[in-house]
Amino acid sequence: MTENRHGVLVENLRVGLAGGRTLLSEVGFAVEPGRSLAIVGESGSGKSLAVRAMLGLLPPGLAASGDVDLAGVRVSADPKALRALRGTTVSLLMQDPFTLLNPLRRIGRQIADGLPARLRTDAEVARRLAEVGLPAEVAERRPFELSGGMRQRAGLACALSGDPGILVADEPTTALDVTTQREVLTLIRRIQRDRAMAFVLITHDLRVAFSLCDDVLVLYAGRVMETGPAAAVHRAPAHPYTRALLAAEPPLDRRLTVVPAVPGGVPAHDDVLGRCSFADRCALVTDACLDGRPEPLPAGIGRSSACVRSGELPGMKAAPPAAAAEDTARTEGSALLEVRGLTRTFPGASRPALAGVDLRIAPGEAVGVVGESGSGKTTLARCVVGLETPDGGEITLGGQRYRALSALPRDARGRVLRTAQMVFQDPYSSLNPVRSVGAVLAEALRAAGRPAGSAEVAELLGLVGLKASVAGRRPAGMSGGERQRVAIARAVAGRPALLICDESVSALDVTVQAQILDLLAGLRESLSMALLFITHDLAVVRQVTDRVYVLSEGRCREEGPTGRVLDAPADPYTRALLASVPDADGRWLG
Repeated sequence: MTENRHGVLVENLRVGLAGGRTLLSEVGFAVEPGRSLAIVGESGSGKSLAVRAMLGLLPPGLAASGDVDLAGVRVSADPKALRALRGTTVSLLMQDPFTLLNPLRRIGRQIADGLPARLRTDAEVARRLAEVGLPAEVAERRPFELSGGMRQRAGLACALSGDPGILVADEPTTALDVTTQREVLTLIRRIQRDRAMAFVLITHDLRVAFSLCDDVLVLYAGRVMETGPAAAVHRAPAHPYTRALLAAEPPLDRRLTVVPAVPGGVPAHDDVLGRCSFADRCALVTDACLDGRPEPLPAGIGRSSACVRSGELPGMKAAPPAAAAEDTARTEGSALLEVRGLTRTFPGASRPALAGVDLRIAPGEAVGVVGESGSGKTTLARCVVGLETPDGGEITLGGQRYRALSALPRDARGRVLRTAQMVFQDPYSSLNPVRSVGAVLAEALRAAGRPAGSAEVAELLGLVGLKASVAGRRPAGMSGGERQRVAIARAVAGRPALLICDESVSALDVTVQAQILDLLAGLRESLSMALLFITHDLAVVRQVTDRVYVLSEGRCREEGPTGRVLDAPADPYTRALLASVPDADGRWLG
């Protein structure tokens, strides 16, 4: 067995259904104290599964085997032995701190619960809060009284209260805006190094992985594709899958004609036995890739790659994606959507969500709205489609003027709703879980006054790149990318003139995100739609939009052609947003 220097050591990890299919096999990695490892890959690759097996947190029906050593304690994959180590030897920081924090208890009490009895004092709780950048008065608050970034900091304080030597973080910043994300990641990195902890990060965000961690492990279909130092892997990936992941990450400094996307999805582990699991999606596949499963082989200092052609990859430089022309904003002529002086203050709020916002979208134009959480982005979109009622201002959409959509006559309200449709961030919560995809889409077609037979549903599915057979499935049996395609199909069923996307790709893997961005670009052209694209991801907004509005605290700080705003921002707030994004080399821009 490899030497364990009292960090994390996992060897030959296997996870499968009890007496049935294997989901993950032969996974191994090591993390020394003071070092960090990012585990990356698409949904279904086995990232969370591997770490949950390592921690003894697999759901019922799954069983794990293999060698697991945590901080010098050999526990194999025994859930009972692992239970005794959680919180003190190893701790887990979740994506959503609400899953870690008790919503009914005060933060201070929850931190104190993890402390030794002799340290359960107000002074020690205040010290723990200060370590994560929170004031002492947060101890008296409950989780719902904190912002997302503050909740994640409080969750980190709870996770560290037992002084573990190992910290595992599962997508800890996915739901945060760019500035809060940078603050939380910088905090985690500082504390991890100050405490000399071993750190394991699960993430689908490659920028985060390469900016935060020393080493990277790439998983696909339950097997290790590549491992190595983060800088070396990023500079010269030794596996085609790693290279495809990096290519699909949208650049911030230019707009591409097409965001490179890997067709298809991740196969099940047992469906690709006896061959390279990535072969069906790989542009470099040869007969040798199908003749037996490639074993991980050395690919440099501290590196390995499970690819029969890994030695050839450095000489196979992929052509850079073609850059698209920018600054084609359509500012003249009639507007499809015009918002003037929109205001909205929620009851009990200390400041307005919208404070006199103006916005204009021409027919066929793609306009982005960016800003931190609480900037007013989503409130603006919800006011346009009548999900919120502004306090003041005016909206004109498709020639219909209104402030409160609900106050319009039924016919006029129907025209507005047919003109604009919305795609939300989480398609699972916006789709009825008990109805089939076909029933959902047929209902959308009927609401738009269109034929709603099986042929029309199949045509609609084809429009978003799904097979007609998907009509019989329910949302729970689909991947996140497939559900988002269904949500988009439902939104475009009535051929709206304006499609509003509210963080509609923020929770997706980088390859699925690329597929959805290319889908939206195709739909915008084929259906002659305008697009209102709300996001906190500046690299994504560069790829999608012609013009961009930058919102902060309910006010527009800057607007203009997307390329100009991102290349030469005039407002300090826009510059601060850009400084919070790691660049393509995994370094912070500011």
